Amino acid sequence: MDTLIREFDVALRAIAGATRGGRDNPADRLAPDAEQMSPEERRHVAGLMRINHVGEVCAQALYQAQKLAAHSAPVRAQMDAAAREEEDHLAWCAERLRELGSRPSLLNPLWYAGAFAIGFVAGRAGDRVSLGFVAETERQVEHHLTGHLERLPATDGRSRAILEQMRDDEVRHGDAARDAGGVPLPGPVRALMRAASRVMTTTAYRI
Repeated sequence: MDTLIREFDVALRAIAGATRGGRDNPADRLAPDAEQMSPEERRHVAGLMRINHVGEVCAQALYQAQKLAAHSAPVRAQMDAAAREEEDHLAWCAERLRELGSRPSLLNPLWYAGAFAIGFVAGRAGDRVSLGFVAETERQVEHHLTGHLERLPATDGRSRAILEQMRDDEVRHGDAARDAGGVPLPGPVRALMRAASRVMTTTAYRI
């Protein structure tokens, strides 16, 4: 019962944008610089950070679902450790959105529910498949974050610091999942994951 209560609390905080990070925000090493951007640049960065926030909402749902469906204690512990670091990402993205005078996606409950369902299916397919799903997800997220870093205005050092730390963490999560025995996913599954990601990113940029 304690586990279920905690997971429900995590879900509510992820959807509401009230997650508390356990690590310092990497952007705090820099001075606020939003005023150095034009209004158009700020709106663009807010759209990118809203996408990243949605990605972290989905990451919470995936990891929580895969943890609940895991077949072994070590995999369950690995999912839990990664989920806690993803909570930091969620908090950092939410804080950056507030700095930019923007908001999270209005569709967060939908994103969370869909990702939780996918994560639970992946978890029930077996630990090696579940770990493989984590590895592929993190590989795609790494590529996505690299693209966002290239699209940031040169003056936006705070968003850049957040995304670089997130990318480093995602690479480490993916490597850990492969090292723990994750198996490569079939090509059609990887393609379906990319298609779902495109739908999410296109929608979350504005809504």
